[in-house]
Amino acid sequence: MPSPNGSSISFGLADQGCVVVGACLRNRAAVARWLQARGGTVAVVAAGERWPDDSLRPAVEDLWGAGAVLSALAAGGRPGFSPEARAARATYEAIGTDLAAALHDCAGGQELDALGFGADVDVAAEVGASSVVPVLRDGVFVDAAALG
Repeated sequence: MPSPNGSSISFGLADQGCVVVGACLRNRAAVARWLQARGGTVAVVAAGERWPDDSLRPAVEDLWGAGAVLSALAAGGRPGFSPEARAARATYEAIGTDLAAALHDCAGGQELDALGFGADVDVAAEVGASSVVPVLRDGVFVDAAALG
């Protein structure tokens, strides 16, 4: 699903020379494996959304997505998590088997359900369903597998 705030953050990071990867619940394991293989410093950003007045709306679903990636990194043996990363990971792990219901119950899920996009929420809850690692290159996300 499109994320204007996530897009702004992604392009801003890329402009600073960072390698930007699109991660979510669906591709958490693939992204974690890709990051582990690359090594180096990793920053995981839960983008959130914007209210109509352009102020930040923290999105718990983004926190769970970030926590899911961090949980997969930890399972792969990556050390050295910041307190914020540990909190995001713990929040994701605390949801457990209630993730799909929690996604529908959170503000973002309720908004999507009300707009008729409940099936998209179900798709978003499919943890580990995708092996694609989208990497931002020249303003477009491309599958890391195509980059060689």
